[in-house]
Amino acid sequence: MEGITVLKKRELHECHELYDLMTHPDVFPFVRHKAASYEEFLFITKQMIEAEERGELISRTILDDWGSPIGTISLYDIQENAGFLGTWLGKGYHGKGYNQRAKAAFFEELFYELNIETVFMRIRTENIRSQKAAEKLPYTINAQESRKSLFEQLNSTGNIFKLYEIPKDLYTLHTKRQTIEDTHRLEA
Repeated sequence: MEGITVLKKRELHECHELYDLMTHPDVFPFVRHKAASYEEFLFITKQMIEAEERGELISRTILDDWGSPIGTISLYDIQENAGFLGTWLGKGYHGKGYNQRAKAAFFEELFYELNIETVFMRIRTENIRSQKAAEKLPYTINAQESRKSLFEQLNSTGNIFKLYEIPKDLYTLHTKRQTIEDTHRLEA
């Protein structure tokens, strides 16, 4: 799958396809910016594009192998070179590797082009699928103890979240290790 573009900047013309995918009952509860109508989704997307221009967030459309929009990945609440990851895929694209490829491309952009140092993930305790996906990532730290005040702040409203952290240095170490392992496999 090398060479296939998996992410692009958000554009309003993709909203119809994305809105249809977002409203699936297995997806909608876990979307950060829920829209009750297509018009509302269009408005929210326009606001996100403008917020990115102001440096408040970073948002990309996730594409399938044919360049069709299938979800979004964003970094919200950016402060001090850190932010919160939010991602969703249309139901028909779950379990096909798109999320992993999108995260890899997004982290490359965040860490090496946009100078982000830390990516946080707050995941609802009932969202087992996302927790398992986060815990599979070898560069993810369970941050409930190491970032205790942030963890408590996230859960002060009664919503129960798990908190994970992806530090740039740990991600970089992982990618360098993967490159070395891939090189050794090719040489063998």
